[in-house]
Formats: sequence, structure tokens, C-alpha cells
Amino acid sequence: MQKNVGQTDKIIRIVVGVVVIVAGVINQSWWGAVGLVPLLTSLIGFCPLYTVLNISTGGSCCCNEKPGKNSSCKL
Repeated sequence: MQKNVGQTDKIIRIVVGVVVIVAGVINQSWWGAVGLVPLLTSLIGFCPLYTVLNISTGGSCCCNEKPGKNSSCKL
């Protein structure tokens, strides 16, 4: 499992997660539990949806090639 969530993305996810959880508590709604998703993905640094969409905000190479002379992937 390669990390695919960058630093700025982590901060945004933490803020959004906390806001949704607080809104759920204030409104006495179970929808606040949805805020756990961005919070947990920011803490582990991995987003499964990013893998499906082939997105990485981590700044590192996310291709399956080994870095080499003729490779577009550089680590």
C-alpha cells in the first residue's frame, strides 16, 4: 500500500473530517460518522479511491514500473 495523500491534502482532509464530525454532533445526526472517512485516510496517508482513479497528491511516483534508464518513473 503506497501512500498517495500529500501534506496539503492531509490538512484539508483533517479539517473537513473534524467539521463534519462536529456538525453531526451539533445536529445529533449519525451523518457525523461520515467525517471519520477523510480523517482516517489523512492519518494513514492512503486513499483507496485515489488508487482506483490513479491519482496521487503525495508527490512521489505512483507508476508500477521500476525506475531505470528508459523509464518515465523516477524516484
